[in-house]
Amino acid sequence: MSVGDRLAELGLTLPPVAAPVAAYVPAVVSGQYVYTAGQLPFVDGALPVTGKVGVTVDADTAAGQARVAALNALAAVESVAGSLDRVARVVKVTVFVASDPSFTGQPGVANGASTLVGEVFGDAGVHARSAVGVAVLPLDAPVEVELVVELTA
Repeated sequence: MSVGDRLAELGLTLPPVAAPVAAYVPAVVSGQYVYTAGQLPFVDGALPVTGKVGVTVDADTAAGQARVAALNALAAVESVAGSLDRVARVVKVTVFVASDPSFTGQPGVANGASTLVGEVFGDAGVHARSAVGVAVLPLDAPVEVELVVELTA
């Protein structure tokens, strides 16, 4: 089954690649790897949720936003790889969570991104991960997701 078919089966559509908010590109290819820039959970060019997790954003909402940001990261991968069918494996997922200092549930929030990647790629989606709490993210986004994927030759 193609990745496009799998996305359709999951009821998902890749969004247009989000426009950078500063001086960078959404993704680059180096050798057989794609590195994405941090992707925010934009939907139709806007952030549907803003704020700090543990204060104005609950953990479940933040996990959903991590899922959206991961889908945006997949769009960035496709934009430079030509097709998500070229993904041999997802190597690393990094999730930044704008957190209240007392919030310690970053791994649960990051599961939103990890679960999406696993659903889309199956065994090739099993990855290493970092879930990092930060004071603030661009545009007051609650989460930001980066991917590193290996491409087939």
